[in-house]
Amino acid sequence: MPKKGRSAVRSPEEKEEGMSAKQRKTDSPLCFDSPASLFQSLIAPMDVDQFFQQYWEKKPLLLQRSDPALTSYYQSLFQLSDLKQLSAQGLEYARDLNVCRCVNGKKKVMNKEGRVNYSQLRKDFDQKRATIQFHQPQRFKDELWRIQEQLECFFGSLVGSNVYITPQESQGLPPHYDDVEVFILQLEGQKHWRLYEPTVPLAREYSLEPEEHIGKPTHDFLLKAGDLLYFPRGTIHQADTPAGVEHSTHLTLSTYQNTSWGDFLMDVFPSLLFDSMKSDIGLRQGLPRSLLASAHVSSDVNKQVCMFLRGLAERLEQGQQELRSSEMRRDFISSRLPPYQLQEEDIAPVGKLPALEDSVCMRFKEHILLTVEPSQDNTDEATELVAFVLHSLKNKRETHMMGAHVNDEEEDIDEEETSQFQGLRFPATHLPALRQLLSGERLLVAELPLQQDADKLGLVLGLWTEGLLQVC
Repeated sequence: MPKKGRSAVRSPEEKEEGMSAKQRKTDSPLCFDSPASLFQSLIAPMDVDQFFQQYWEKKPLLLQRSDPALTSYYQSLFQLSDLKQLSAQGLEYARDLNVCRCVNGKKKVMNKEGRVNYSQLRKDFDQKRATIQFHQPQRFKDELWRIQEQLECFFGSLVGSNVYITPQESQGLPPHYDDVEVFILQLEGQKHWRLYEPTVPLAREYSLEPEEHIGKPTHDFLLKAGDLLYFPRGTIHQADTPAGVEHSTHLTLSTYQNTSWGDFLMDVFPSLLFDSMKSDIGLRQGLPRSLLASAHVSSDVNKQVCMFLRGLAERLEQGQQELRSSEMRRDFISSRLPPYQLQEEDIAPVGKLPALEDSVCMRFKEHILLTVEPSQDNTDEATELVAFVLHSLKNKRETHMMGAHVNDEEEDIDEEETSQFQGLRFPATHLPALRQLLSGERLLVAELPLQQDADKLGLVLGLWTEGLLQVC
């Protein structure tokens, strides 16, 4: 039986509403009322619809803004002077930062071994004119956590960041292109940017490009503190700090890595075929003899595959089958940032246990996903579909976007902690009720579309115990 929840726990939004005017941040030029309002304020004065119609995945956007408030706010996000205090927190070369410089069109990595020594770091910066590339500063900077968590809600995709600090008359990286959509915020000083026509539009991989192969720049400009630059993945670029500028600090926000239609099709096709084979005997028929041993695939096999694909398309268009994305959804929900300033006590069960006569609503809806997947139970019966409610409330901000770069202590996480993102599992018959709850409606438990009252109570008690639902 679940324990009775606490009545005083509030969501982060409720906490901020309860703050005094002195406690609440009032000097931010960005609007955090919603993920959409944050992005709108980030690209102001550009309109969001105009941005996505004319620039997103199409061409660069340069916003040069002479706004003292914005300049001051940008500078507060990360400064060169922050490195001294951050270095005292046990930063390590390669994991937390790189020291590098572009020399004769090549990237020269100048990392030392082990932990970062601030004096040595400044010596390399001042004397060797090396660029400091700081990885994922949202792990340390609360305001970047706040920004990136909202942007992940807005894009429905992971949002990473790097800070680049480059001394005057120096360049950190040679010409290259990235596999992410890029937003550059100039925080300190100035940076000279050159952009070139993509050789691989909307590239799926990072790659260097020799300068002799990229032609003349399509854009050549100076980015100043408070300015913003956007360019699509695949855009070839390079940047340097000009003479007379003490140093440049810019923040790179990146998103939409491996989030293309092709990636989505690779995710949904296995389940689409799995479902189709249940009802289409043609898909269950054996391959022609020796097909797998043949040196090439014949035109007859190509025609047969085309026929199967047309059949799949027809069933989708007629609504006879659903597309089920699971791996992309799981990767997103398990890797994204937790809600801003969420504490462990905030996700404890809230208020009274829900009963049939109560109205209930979901909490943290923007951090919850629903997937439908084959059961992994080892039984002698046919595989059944089950529903998973996944959430990011227990994700660790400290490891956000770090991939394999974790220390020994983080590698010793127990089994319960590593599997916590799996969330809650329910029978597929609960899908209509789960979809209603996640739609944002305030629902009466007794009216949930389940036949048995015991199933209705089991569903809401499971969500309540996980901290995802409350009586409202």
